[in-house]
Amino acid sequence: MTPEPLLPGHAKSELQHRRDVCIAGRWMYERGHIVACEGNISVRLDDGCILTTPTCMNKGALAPEDLVVTDLDGRQLSGHRKYSSELAIHLLFYRMRPDVNAICHAHPPTATGFAVSGRALNRALLPEVIVGLGQIPLVQYATPGTPELSAAIEPFVPHYDAMLLANHGAVTCGPDLLTAFFRMETIEHSAKITLAAEMAGEPMLLSSREVAKLMAARPRYFVAPPPGGGAELPITCDSGDTAGDDVTLTRSELDALIDEAIRKDRSRR
Repeated sequence: MTPEPLLPGHAKSELQHRRDVCIAGRWMYERGHIVACEGNISVRLDDGCILTTPTCMNKGALAPEDLVVTDLDGRQLSGHRKYSSELAIHLLFYRMRPDVNAICHAHPPTATGFAVSGRALNRALLPEVIVGLGQIPLVQYATPGTPELSAAIEPFVPHYDAMLLANHGAVTCGPDLLTAFFRMETIEHSAKITLAAEMAGEPMLLSSREVAKLMAARPRYFVAPPPGGGAELPITCDSGDTAGDDVTLTRSELDALIDEAIRKDRSRR
């Protein structure tokens, strides 16, 4: 019997990983996150090598034998096709984040529209996004496939699991391929809702106190924050230029609120 595809949490053979990457590529293509030969996907194998999609192929029509295996230095170890020109981004994540075992890069249209407009998805609008990702920052533009792009992304890698790439697209990571794919879906869903809210009127941001409560709730949803810490929290209704008549909290005050919310949550258990 063929194992369920993209199930996290158990060891898989290389063949199973190959099948999963092909499934994820098909899902990204069917959902319009990529077209033509765009995007790329990779997973870290049990031996530490990297299984990745090839260049110049539609990721929605891949077969397991189309995939390529490299080492962490980008040397091709197997496969008759050439690895993606964006491989350096993937290797950067794997070298800096031992907790990361899968990466998706795509061009989801609404989210990429925000990236092209120079906008991060960094406003406190949706509880699920705050719990799952905190915020989605914007990485400054650099030419795709160059060391300059890796250099632009590097400061964000320890602190974020999803990010927009200015004038380019989005990249997500995760402990497994299903999680990385879901985070890509979350980016696009968040962008669509943000755009709809702005077309309907002025979006109502959550407060710093509500963000603190959501961040404190992460353990209940089995969400582990990136190991680097130090990620910027979403912009709230009482922070920055949106403050109005509300009280502005400093980062230390917000951290104290998070600690207080965690203590209260534990006392109720």
